[in-house]
Amino acid sequence: MNLHVIDIGIILLYLASTIFIGFYISKKASKNMNNYFLGGNRIPWWVLGISDASGMFDISGTLLLVYWLSVYGMKSIWIPWIWPVFNQIFLMVYLSPWLRRSNVMTGAEWMKTRFGTGRGANLSHLIVVIFALISVIGFLSYGFKGIGKFAVAFLPALVTNPETLLQYPQINANLYALILMGVTTLYVVKGGMMSVVATEVVQYCILSISAIAIGVIAMVHVSPEMINSVLPEGWKSMAVSMNLNLDWSTVHSTVATKVVAFNQWIKTDGYSVFGLFFGMMLFKGFFVAAAGPAPNYDMQRILSTRNPKEAAKMNSMVSIVLNPTRYFMVAGISVLALTNFDTLYKSSITSPDFEGILSEVLANYVPVGLLGLLMAGFIAAFMSNFAATVNAAPAYIVNDIYKRYINPNADQKKYVRMSYIASIAVVVVGITTGFFVESINQAALWIVASLWGGYTAANVLKWYWWRFNGYGYFWGMVSGIATSLILLLLNNLGLVPFLNDWPLPSNPSMNSFPFIFLNSIIGCFVATLLTKPESDEVLMKFYHNVRPWGFWKPIYEKVIKVDPAFVANKNFKRDMSNIAVGIIWQITLMATPVFLVLREYQSFVLCIGILIITTLVLKFNWWDKLDSSYGDERTELLIPGSEHAATKKQ
Repeated sequence: MNLHVIDIGIILLYLASTIFIGFYISKKASKNMNNYFLGGNRIPWWVLGISDASGMFDISGTLLLVYWLSVYGMKSIWIPWIWPVFNQIFLMVYLSPWLRRSNVMTGAEWMKTRFGTGRGANLSHLIVVIFALISVIGFLSYGFKGIGKFAVAFLPALVTNPETLLQYPQINANLYALILMGVTTLYVVKGGMMSVVATEVVQYCILSISAIAIGVIAMVHVSPEMINSVLPEGWKSMAVSMNLNLDWSTVHSTVATKVVAFNQWIKTDGYSVFGLFFGMMLFKGFFVAAAGPAPNYDMQRILSTRNPKEAAKMNSMVSIVLNPTRYFMVAGISVLALTNFDTLYKSSITSPDFEGILSEVLANYVPVGLLGLLMAGFIAAFMSNFAATVNAAPAYIVNDIYKRYINPNADQKKYVRMSYIASIAVVVVGITTGFFVESINQAALWIVASLWGGYTAANVLKWYWWRFNGYGYFWGMVSGIATSLILLLLNNLGLVPFLNDWPLPSNPSMNSFPFIFLNSIIGCFVATLLTKPESDEVLMKFYHNVRPWGFWKPIYEKVIKVDPAFVANKNFKRDMSNIAVGIIWQITLMATPVFLVLREYQSFVLCIGILIITTLVLKFNWWDKLDSSYGDERTELLIPGSEHAATKKQ
């Protein structure tokens, strides 16, 4: 389907206004690195929360959610735990304030506050930079596939030669992704964090209008009876059992001959043994969430907040503004797709491309004018995620490599210019990688299961165990990342066939996580115990400023000798209870709009009740206690005999 001239005009107007905002704001952003990468730590928490949510409202992730809801029904609400989405609750409750207390610019620079400046610290700093760049490139290729699939459904083919299309069937999708990435790069490179945040707030408003419009269209066009006629038994249940127990071959009418392909997708995804899959997601998710944010755009938003208290509030805002609108839209698209299967998949009945559902629904059900706005909204979703990702990468290249090792005495404008170059370089590499990725799901599973498996162990230990040192961090990360890459290679070569079917069927990415995690833990402990602990000065300052709970007793005893007024963090039980309540609260924010679109009013009212109760608990047990936990500013710990203390005394 080709777009009407009115729709094209709306899209072009949106793109032009976005670039204008980026260039308009660029004067403020180019003053220094803090302005460019962190917005000068002056942006309100709620604006950063909307910006962060907008960055997560990516088109590739939305396509995956539509696919999951269409095929797996309400049980799909749990599947995003594979990322895990509840890491936002861990950040909200305690990890964001801990991270913000460091007053640094990047996750790699944070290593100095935890491990000091010795050789081990330098190695830990280096491995975080490498991981950050690998993950950013992975996310760019993930976004590349999503926007290409979306654009090619509406826009005229750029390449029409049959022989070329036969040899390179994805060439038009890749070319459109290349064009849209180039447009987005213009304002990201020029305006930095301020530009990204400003445009993302505008983009979120467009996305919200788009999401509500699609949900309403679905509720107007599709009756509950039509929905029930195309759904198998158990589709509307969120209950977790050992087996998925979802058989699409039982669906009656002409649709049955076509949706049986859904059963094959369930088998291929490896989610049929759902209880075991759920347990592995929870196990993996707990450790990934407890490790804190990966060094990407989410971490940059936290570091951009004004203070630790606002860092916590910012992450609560993400769940509130992201989940209800996004899932209202996802439910609308899924309902329209399932009740109009014949119309939507005339050309791909035997092998439907579920990653293309979104484009097909818009093309068939949205009128002229509104389609242009919705297209602008989804292009905005791509641009938000892409912009946030690109903005995170040059901070590591410029601040953690160029400034630290190559040119530490350059002026601020020089660093900003280097940031322009670094941004463009990262985009080029990400696009190149995207050309070789076959599907969105392939990219997502590798990032969240394999790559983050190498990140998890070392980043859990850095918060909670005083003895853990820079060498342990470095070798733990190296062991984990190397294991993930080796297993990926061996699996592609067919040399580790057991990973394809054990313990989960047809899920090598999830199956490899325990092996990656175990190998990383071994690397962490062996390297840590074979080398000396970090200096008392480094550990005492970190513990005094960040105030983590965990295994810090030896350091606590040293700190109170210097600062008798120091009070240890005893909020472990309260934080864990708030996390449990927060995860239920987050799941309810996701499920409530879906039940509304389905017109399952009993379940909808139940969700509203749970939402009210969990909100009140968090209000009294978390929000109201932020001032006492994170609202105060700690004085600097001056350790007698240290070089810093001597300087202060003079």
